[in-house]
Amino acid sequence: MRIDAATAPGTSGHPNEDWVSAALPVQGQGGSLLVLDGVTPPRDGGGCVHGVPWFTARLGGALVELCGSRPELTLRAILARSIRRTADAHRQTCDLSHVRTPQATVALARWGAPDGELEYLVLSDSVLLLQSPEGSVEPVLDDRLDRLPREALRSQASADALRNAEGGFFTAAADPAVAERAVAGSVPRERVRALAALTDGAARWVQTFAEGDWTACMKLLRTEGAQGLIDRVRARESAAAAADSGAPRWKLHDDATAVLAEF
Repeated sequence: MRIDAATAPGTSGHPNEDWVSAALPVQGQGGSLLVLDGVTPPRDGGGCVHGVPWFTARLGGALVELCGSRPELTLRAILARSIRRTADAHRQTCDLSHVRTPQATVALARWGAPDGELEYLVLSDSVLLLQSPEGSVEPVLDDRLDRLPREALRSQASADALRNAEGGFFTAAADPAVAERAVAGSVPRERVRALAALTDGAARWVQTFAEGDWTACMKLLRTEGAQGLIDRVRARESAAAAADSGAPRWKLHDDATAVLAEF
C-alpha cells in the first residue's frame, strides 16, 4: 500500500489551518485517512482563546484515535464523539456559542480487511474520491454550500446566518448533532483501488479552474503526487490573478491539502 500526502498554507506568515493524517494499521489491519479544513475566524477571534490550528489538531487527533480503537462505531458516531471531546477541552475558557467558534470541514475514510467495507464521511466542502479497479472515479461531496445562492454568501453576516443552520450548510464545530448532517456511506473494500481526500484549496484544480474532471484529478495525484496537484493549483491561481485586471473574485490562495492512498 502507498500513501502520499502534502499540505501548503495559503498565506505566508499565517498558520496553515488544514490538518491531514493517515493511519495504518487500524485494529491490526486496514487503515484510515482524514483531512480537515479549518474555517478562518473573523477578526474578533470567534470567541476562542486557542485558535483554529489548535481546534483542528484536537478534532483530528480524536477522530484518528477513535477510528483505530472503536471499529464498532460508525463514522457519524465517531465524528459526534470527537466533536464533543474537543468542545469539552475548551468549554470552560471559550464561547462555544459564537457562530464562528473554531470549526472545520471533514473528509474521512476507514477500511478494514480486503473482504470488508470501506466507510466514508464528508461534511461541508472537502472532497473524497473513490477509484474503482476499472479506473472510474466517484466523488463523495456534500454540496449544500454549492446549492446556496452566491449572493447569500457575499458578506460575513449573511454567510454566518446560514452556518450550521437549517437550509444552510454544516461544519464540525461544537455541536455533536451536526454529525448526522454528514454525507456518509460504505462500499465493498474490494471495489476501491485508490482513494483521495482533498480540502477545497486543492480541489480548486477541478472546481474553480476546470483543468480536468475528478478522473483526471485522480490520475494527476497518482502520477505527480499530492504536492504536484498543489503546485498546479498554485500556478493556476497566480496566472488567473495576473490576468484579472479588477479586484479578485476569490481568495487568491487558500490552504491546500491532498492525501492519496493506493491499495
